[in-house]
Amino acid sequence: MKKRNWNLRIGCCITGVLVLMIIVGIFWTPYEPNAMSSADKQMAPCLAHLFGTDQFGRDIFSRVLEGGRTSLFIAVCTVAIGAGVGIVVGSLTGYFGGWLDEVLMRLNDSVAAFPSILLALVCVSVFGSGKYKIILTLGILFIPSFARIVRGEFVKERNRDYVENAKIMGAGPFRILFAHILPNVKTVLMSSMAIGFNNAVLAEASMSYLSMGVQPPDASLGRMLSESQSALFTTPWYAICTGTFLVLLILGISLVGQGLQEREDL
Repeated sequence: MKKRNWNLRIGCCITGVLVLMIIVGIFWTPYEPNAMSSADKQMAPCLAHLFGTDQFGRDIFSRVLEGGRTSLFIAVCTVAIGAGVGIVVGSLTGYFGGWLDEVLMRLNDSVAAFPSILLALVCVSVFGSGKYKIILTLGILFIPSFARIVRGEFVKERNRDYVENAKIMGAGPFRILFAHILPNVKTVLMSSMAIGFNNAVLAEASMSYLSMGVQPPDASLGRMLSESQSALFTTPWYAICTGTFLVLLILGISLVGQGLQEREDL
């Protein structure tokens, strides 16, 4: 009897609901996320304001959806850059080896030797903050992890029978790389991308929390948590609702990654 993959099921449910909320928030929110109202300051959660309002009278639910969209956009772009370049580097070094492997992987190790968050903070301090600078910074920092994973898989696959058969049939190196080997390592790539997506959301939230990520007026879950600290005792629902949404998003994506790894091991 096939074992049920509960991590994948629960993770997909949690992530699916939150992503659906974020997608709806792109087209509609109950209130303008940045609209202030002196008459609605520090309102507790109610039917009119599901998550309450902050010290400026802004609707927290609308801002959470806006912040979730920002985090999702940054995470998707970050993983796209990291995985895209990492797959190319990892496949070339893993398949061809030799001097190409030595040069590219030494460069890869040099970047990976520094703590990612610390290096990201240094880059932001030098080049400045902002949504697209964060994407570029995190995307570059994610390349080494994807490159190393892909390289390891290509090293294992390059001497398999189906690769030798493709060579005998006259297939060129790049056709073998991307038409034969890559589809056979897609499960590993999917789980790695889920983990990378999770790390990207957490990294963006951490940097925004330290005021080095997304800047006002754009909403960000990390920055909202930072803002909620000053009103923790007067409007605790600000921190609770924002923090719960962020934790659930990270938990859901993490469970999806674990579920994909479990499915690979079966």
